[in-house]
Amino acid sequence: MGQDLYSGSSFVYDPWVLYQRGLITAPNIVLAGIVGSGKSALAKSLYTRSIPFGRRVYVPGDPKGEHTAVAEAVGGKAIALGHGMSNRLNPLDEGHRPSGLDDAQWLGQVTSRRRELVGALAETVLDRRLTPLEHTAIDVALVGAVRSSEVPVLPMVVARLLAPDRSDDQDGRLTEDGRLAGHALRRLVAGDLAGLFDGPSTVRFDPTLPMVSLDLSRVTENAMLTSVLMTCASAWMESALLDPNGGQRWVIYDEAWRLMSHPALLRRMDAHWRLARHYGIANMLIFHKLSDLDNVGDQGSAMRALASSLLANAETRVVYRQESDQLGTTATALGLTGTEQSLLPTLGTGQGLWRIKDRSFVVQHQLHPAELELFDTTGRMTSGAERAPVVREAGGGPR
Repeated sequence: MGQDLYSGSSFVYDPWVLYQRGLITAPNIVLAGIVGSGKSALAKSLYTRSIPFGRRVYVPGDPKGEHTAVAEAVGGKAIALGHGMSNRLNPLDEGHRPSGLDDAQWLGQVTSRRRELVGALAETVLDRRLTPLEHTAIDVALVGAVRSSEVPVLPMVVARLLAPDRSDDQDGRLTEDGRLAGHALRRLVAGDLAGLFDGPSTVRFDPTLPMVSLDLSRVTENAMLTSVLMTCASAWMESALLDPNGGQRWVIYDEAWRLMSHPALLRRMDAHWRLARHYGIANMLIFHKLSDLDNVGDQGSAMRALASSLLANAETRVVYRQESDQLGTTATALGLTGTEQSLLPTLGTGQGLWRIKDRSFVVQHQLHPAELELFDTTGRMTSGAERAPVVREAGGGPR
């Protein structure tokens, strides 16, 4: 990855190798740094350099679209979604069928995932947990939609929530039970969030590609739409992620604070992190600052505890430069020593404090000129201006 600034030796990192050697018990990683500190370049080099070793990369939501060029450069695919585009994402797609499942097991998995996803979408729009009555109404509507079509789509579920079949709702109670959930989901097919989820998918998730990224840069101005898209995308990729024969994979959660502020997404992330070792997944959470966690639920709430548990399940923590007012929060969240805390505001671009379980390193990240060109996130700000040269040190790579 670069050079250890204390010893002068090369610094290499592979979470799967460290796990195999028993040096860490969880392959997940947390990366934090202010804008311009170089954390995006580090994240991209971490996952792209692992692709030649057979690893794959999934980005279930790219708010700025900055992983799109990388996905295309490595032979993968970036799927862009947004209003005015032809792409559609059907939340009820069966998805990738993992190997080793018989028909009954596969049907049960698809049914469960559809039920959980529709419930999560309703909770996201309603901004609250569903009641037991609403869960029942959604389940009945979903069963009816699946029974009526080989390719069920969300409008079918909405129609059955707002106007259930008479055979399912002889006394009219089911209509009332599902009314609020139905109107919430209606926003996705006929309201202000329409146009992305209201028909069969026009794009396909190919788990065999080296990298797949979902580009959400066209919808980031709409926080609700972003969270709904992220919920759909995580479920869309989930069947491939949870294939025990799918190989070793990175899952990149960029601007993680956006995701963790939504309970349904946070619970799904927590489930993925807990299953990471079993399925060969290394999750990467990328923050600007650790105090972003303060926006997740109230102090002492279950959601705050869930967010904190993600940090606890990441034994690799990489901290790039932090502002002085963030030092205490960062040190507390990551368990830094006083010496480590004092280093953070002095770190230069591309320099980071690596905490791997109980060991600490200060590392200068090094990039090949081709990587520097591909990973650049400052192009719009530096367009037409002279770019800083890539500096090489004797015996070392580009700095």
